[in-house]
Amino acid sequence: MTSPFSASICVYCGSRMGKSASYEAAARETGTMIAEEGWRLVYGAGDVGLMGAVAQAAQAAGAQTFGVIPTHLLNWEVGKRDLTQFIVTENMHERKKVMYMNADAIVVMPGGAGSMDEFFEVLTWRQLGLHQKPIYLLSTDGYWTPLLALMDHIIDQGFADASLRDFIQEVGTVSDLRAALRKDLSSAKLTHV
Repeated sequence: MTSPFSASICVYCGSRMGKSASYEAAARETGTMIAEEGWRLVYGAGDVGLMGAVAQAAQAAGAQTFGVIPTHLLNWEVGKRDLTQFIVTENMHERKKVMYMNADAIVVMPGGAGSMDEFFEVLTWRQLGLHQKPIYLLSTDGYWTPLLALMDHIIDQGFADASLRDFIQEVGTVSDLRAALRKDLSSAKLTHV
C-alpha cells in the first residue's frame, strides 16, 4: 500500500505569533507549500500561535496533518483535534520522539525556548550520527541570526567541530525552503511511518 503523501515535514515553531506579522505570513506560506508539494505536516498539534497558523494553512490547502501534543498542554496550546492524526502523549519527551520518528525533514521556524529545545535535540542526535535527516532554520527576517552567531562562538571556543554547522541549512524564505526540501528529499531515503 502506498502512502498518500510523499514525505513528512516536521515543523517546530512558536505557540505565540511573535511581534512581526511576517512570522505568521511565513507560517501560513509554509503550511500551504507543504500541501502543494504533496507532503504531510508533522507538528505539535496546537491551534495557537505559529503552530496554529501553519496547520490551518496546510489543512486549507489539502495536506495531511499529524499532530502530537502532551496531556499537560491540551488546554494551553488548544489541541487541534481536527487533524488527520491527533496523538496525545504523556510528556514532552514522548511528544518530541513521536514527531521526530514520523518526519523525513525538520524545519525550525521562529519560536521560543520550546522550539530551541526541539532544534538542539535533533541537532545533537545528528551530530552523534543517530540520523541523517535534513534540518532547516527558516530565518524569517533574520530571526535565527543570533542563534547561528552563538553556534559559531561555540565552535570558535572549541566546544564543537566546525562540522556542526554542516548539519543545519539556514533559509531566508519559504521559496528557498521549498527548493532545499525538494533537493534533499529527492535524494534521501524516507523514513516516515
